[in-house]
Amino acid sequence: MSIEVYRIDDRLVHGQVVVGWGQPLSLRFIVLVDDTVAANDWERDLYRMGTPPEMDLYVESVESATHRLPEFVARRDPGLLVTADVATMRRLCEAAPAISAVNVGGIHYVAGRTPRLPYVFLTPEEEDALRAIAARGIVVTAQDVPGSEPVSLDALLAGGGS
Repeated sequence: MSIEVYRIDDRLVHGQVVVGWGQPLSLRFIVLVDDTVAANDWERDLYRMGTPPEMDLYVESVESATHRLPEFVARRDPGLLVTADVATMRRLCEAAPAISAVNVGGIHYVAGRTPRLPYVFLTPEEEDALRAIAARGIVVTAQDVPGSEPVSLDALLAGGGS
């Protein structure tokens, strides 16, 4: 089974990830990849408190995630890997060529971002980074929950609908 979803979600571990994705996919572990969170005991503990006891949570930097990815992929139970931003996912994809698909799940509004879907707002730099990920042969789609229809990268960058 291994990692079922490689997701970009600026809220990292929260209800939509744990319940919305966790229950339908029967997730048993989450790999949170974020250099800042990995370096901060308080933040790591905070995310662990938001993870149900039946799910393992691994908090990794991009470097440590790259080294441990074969271990996570080899697991027999299903998991999800999440980054908070496009740049981190791009770095991971460049360092770990085994990634074949990326889910853009929740990138919320901040100044300078353009709405692409109700749950995805992107800067021109983030759009370029998503194109760079796709140029590696990685399928990039946007999808907030498993039951919704995935939106292709082309449709996402065009402003939404498929």
